[in-house]
Amino acid sequence: MFAIAYCIAGQHDLRLVALAAGMCLLTTLTAVLMLRQSTRAPHAALGWTIGGALATAFGIWATHFIAMLGYDPGFQFGFSIVLSAASLAVVATAMLAAFFVVERRSGATRLAGAGLLAVGGIATMHYMGIAAIDMPAHVQWRPGYVVLSVLLGCVPFIAALHVAVRRNSLRSGLGAALLMLAAVVSLHFTGMTAIHLIPWQREAGGANLSPRSMSVVLSIITVALLAVCFGSWWIARRARAAIAASERQFSILAKGISDCALYMLDPQGRVANWNTGAARLKGYTEAEVVGSHLARFYTPEDQAAGAADAALATAVREGKFSGGGWRVRKDGTRFWAHVTIERIQDEGGRSLGFAKITRDMTQYKLDQDRIAEAHRHLDAALENMHQGLCLFGPDERLLLRNERFLKLWQLPPEACPPGTTLLAVIRAALEGRTGGAVAEARVAEARQRILDSLDEGADPTIVAEYDADFVLSVDNRKLPDGGWVTTVEDISERRRSESRIAHMAMHDALTGLPNRVQFHGWLDAELARTANDRAKVAVAAIDLDRFKEINDSLGHSEGDRVLREIGQGLAGALQEQEIAARMGGDEFAVAKRFEQAAELEAFVARLEASVFGGFAAHGSLSVGASIGVAVYPSDAPDRETLLNNADLAMYRAKADFAERICYYEQGMDEQARHRRVIANDLRYAAARGELRLLYQPQRSLLTDDVVGYEALLRWAHPRLGNIPPMDFIPIAEETGEIIRLGEWVLRTACAEAAGWSSGQNVAVNLSPVQLLKPDLPELITAILVETGLAPTRLELEITETALIADKARALHSLRRIKALGIRVAMDDFGTGYSSLDTLHSFPFDKIKIDKSFLADSERSEQARAIIRAILALGRSLSIPVLAEGLETDSQRELLLREGCEEAQGYLFGRPAPMQDAGALARTGS
Repeated sequence: MFAIAYCIAGQHDLRLVALAAGMCLLTTLTAVLMLRQSTRAPHAALGWTIGGALATAFGIWATHFIAMLGYDPGFQFGFSIVLSAASLAVVATAMLAAFFVVERRSGATRLAGAGLLAVGGIATMHYMGIAAIDMPAHVQWRPGYVVLSVLLGCVPFIAALHVAVRRNSLRSGLGAALLMLAAVVSLHFTGMTAIHLIPWQREAGGANLSPRSMSVVLSIITVALLAVCFGSWWIARRARAAIAASERQFSILAKGISDCALYMLDPQGRVANWNTGAARLKGYTEAEVVGSHLARFYTPEDQAAGAADAALATAVREGKFSGGGWRVRKDGTRFWAHVTIERIQDEGGRSLGFAKITRDMTQYKLDQDRIAEAHRHLDAALENMHQGLCLFGPDERLLLRNERFLKLWQLPPEACPPGTTLLAVIRAALEGRTGGAVAEARVAEARQRILDSLDEGADPTIVAEYDADFVLSVDNRKLPDGGWVTTVEDISERRRSESRIAHMAMHDALTGLPNRVQFHGWLDAELARTANDRAKVAVAAIDLDRFKEINDSLGHSEGDRVLREIGQGLAGALQEQEIAARMGGDEFAVAKRFEQAAELEAFVARLEASVFGGFAAHGSLSVGASIGVAVYPSDAPDRETLLNNADLAMYRAKADFAERICYYEQGMDEQARHRRVIANDLRYAAARGELRLLYQPQRSLLTDDVVGYEALLRWAHPRLGNIPPMDFIPIAEETGEIIRLGEWVLRTACAEAAGWSSGQNVAVNLSPVQLLKPDLPELITAILVETGLAPTRLELEITETALIADKARALHSLRRIKALGIRVAMDDFGTGYSSLDTLHSFPFDKIKIDKSFLADSERSEQARAIIRAILALGRSLSIPVLAEGLETDSQRELLLREGCEEAQGYLFGRPAPMQDAGALARTGS
């Protein structure tokens, strides 16, 4: 080191040394400037590289020879032109090679190689320059200093290249220039120290340059180098200003964009900068996010899946990545982002990082999701439509069809794809249903029907019936663009339903017979036709007897079965020009067109056999029927009158137990009107005070004491006078008014009996209709509580016919009544068909012999025998017997002889109000 310092200070002119150092600094600054320009201006890289290499080579060559001019070996010397020029060529070549290496690739290895090339050229130039000195001395080299000079040149020069290329600041540029200066100066003066001169006399060589001439050359080179350096600086300055302005504008543009995130990533995927849009979109400030990895903005599930690294890998592999996905803001909320990541490289292919653009597409995503959802719903609606659907374009080609269309025509899934012509669709549909080829004429006809339905004003619906089980409704709706929508609906079931409804509208649902509407229509048509010829029309009205009792006791299902049997029987008995109908409830009507009376007789005989032959016992109940017949035109001039008169005849048959069939006769109208008046006025008789109770005493034949009274109902009609019970009681039972009437009688009798001071019993008759009421025991209990009458003073009288309708129910009700302490008597005993069975079924408290037996007893031994048998039966069963209708003393003696203990009749007094009946009982008359 001391030798190097001595060489500089002792053997050199320091002024020229300083000049050489200044020249070298100017050269290295120019070298750094041009190196940077070559790497930053790809479009002019070649010019900057060549210019920079040559300027650096000339500068270092000039530095060397300026320093050589300041060298004082102790004798005169000159410079060989050939070697001096050769040394310049060597250093120029080395610098060109080094600059090209740096410009092409700036990797560490490449920079080291470029440094070695440059230092090798400088060292070669240096030692060739020393060899170019022509002086009277022999140069002896010190190898150690030679090697050291090269090393001292390599290390700082390689470092200078790294600093010059890898960094961009002014300070780093100055540092790189100083490192190059140190490398050149160290190599030069260490190399000069390696010289040991041994004087010897020799002649001057060929063409040499004197120090003065060399000074001129070096001055020219220096001036040129200064010009090059200044020009490079000026150009670089302009370029930097332009770049700075461009970068500033870009930065303002990038950072000012607020509707999308725009930022850079380094090669490892870390955020390098951050614009305003990124801060607004993601919520992070630049200080919070720079240096963070891209994955920070991904959802946890995407982070776990490595989505960020996959996106970067795609960008590296393909140059660009584009995609969408959910991203996370700083506050944890999510947004749908459309992301673009582009790989950025320098001209040498070295990765500089990535440019990333993120846009908030949440609303677009939601809109697209809604549209997709709407499309899914539309697809679902199309595929789940009850109708088949086809959409045709103006060119008669299929655009769309749903699965229902294929199913309706029994076509495979691949049939009728979009683009199929209308003719082909029709042909495929018909062949799918028929299973074979279809004539072209039929296909063309179907096409024309569809096109005709699209005309303005035409009916858009075509009903196509292919067979009984396949009926289609084809609806065609034209669209503004000339196309149309065809919907196909299978209405086969609807047609069947319409047929069923039409049948139901004209037929009875239970029996299947025509209903009232159809029957009336048939009658109207036949009466109109009969008016023009000599034919007649007969109508038979049929009403079932005791049908309500079937429904009440056995249930409506049993009643329905009875009605179906009647309907089937009537339908089976019909012949030509006859009709049977169910008019409602248990009423039927049958009509016939005929000309001869014999035809009517045969018709009625068939009806009788059909109706009565089909009846059977239903449990303990039996059903009958009543038939009334009326004939047009002899019995009625029109339909309504004819039906009414048939009903009148039917009611006459119902009232007469001996007749089942009754023909209409003149005068039935008056009787019917009279019955209707009674039925109507009976509803208000109690409220108007027209009803009253009379009492007939019941006496002991042994003691002649009154044992009780029977309450008898009387009706004093304000216009018709006194109406006998035998006239209004059956009407009350038919209309159901007997329920309210019987309750009034029972309540009134109990109330009046409760006020008798004698304390005798009161007997009240029960109608069969009352006995079948399920709540009869509760009603009687309520009346007894209301009136205060003791149950033991009440006696209820029933007839055997009351038990015929529903014996089981009647007996159950009687047992509940008897359990209250009420006495139960059998009235009119001996007139029924099962008297003994009735007595066996229920423990009656009294038997009342029907008055008809006592009335015949004076002239009929048979009547006396019956009375004797009934009394014997009562004694054997320990049941008291009371005889009704006692009117003469002989009848009283008969009863006494046969052992009868109680009786009632006109002999003891006629029925009278209680005050009169009581007076008669006291007098015994």
